[in-house]
Amino acid sequence: MLDGKKILVTGVLNDDSIAFGVAKLAQEQGAEVLLTSFGRAMSLTRRTSRRLSPEPDVLELDVNDPAHLEALTAELTARWGRVDGVLHAVAFAPGRALGGNFLHTEWDDVALTIHTSTFSLKALAVATLPLLQAAGGGAIVGLDFDASQAWPAYDWMGVAKAALESTARYLARDLGAHGIRVNLVSAGPLRSVAARGIPGFDQMEGAWAGRSPLGWDTRDTGPVAKACVALLSDWFPATTGEIVHVDGGFHAIAAPGSGAPPPE
Repeated sequence: MLDGKKILVTGVLNDDSIAFGVAKLAQEQGAEVLLTSFGRAMSLTRRTSRRLSPEPDVLELDVNDPAHLEALTAELTARWGRVDGVLHAVAFAPGRALGGNFLHTEWDDVALTIHTSTFSLKALAVATLPLLQAAGGGAIVGLDFDASQAWPAYDWMGVAKAALESTARYLARDLGAHGIRVNLVSAGPLRSVAARGIPGFDQMEGAWAGRSPLGWDTRDTGPVAKACVALLSDWFPATTGEIVHVDGGFHAIAAPGSGAPPPE
């Protein structure tokens, strides 16, 4: 599906990461992959990259640092000259912005959450725009979590995800003329490093057990990775501004046990 394509993947920490699943499957589908990381996470990402074949290089990128974004554009231009697809798998919220502290979270913590988790999608799109244009168009795919309702303890990250969904739609509007598609994959809860850092994650995880008609395995990133790779491929040439739910059908069901009994 991605034969000959050059794909930039952010957000790989360990092999439980959704981004790792995407990078692995993208390689299996013929893509050449580069990873990004920064700071103390760089060593972890480099260690994890050895589990991929061939082992991809890891570029330093702090999505909140304009100098890093400029350096990314220059590095990708020198290495590849084009980019066919980008996975945005970056999100962060300080502990004070999570865990039921919504009414008392200060603006500085909210700003950092939105800057890292939302504005970074626009920043990454702008940084890779010349490379995507050089490819004649391409795809940007971001990772989402259902922002249509309030979740226990998710607090300002939930607000950031709602803003991410709106940002993706505006990017789809402005980048469509360049042949660039922008879509999100709204995943059910997965036991990644990032998810385990969210207070109350067990409550969200537990909610999926009896409500998803297809069931949901919180340790299997495969279904989400497949959706991301499909959207990065040429198989969705007229789809943009979309949110694809990969959550076992949870989002479509009002309450547990509301389905019809199975046929005899």
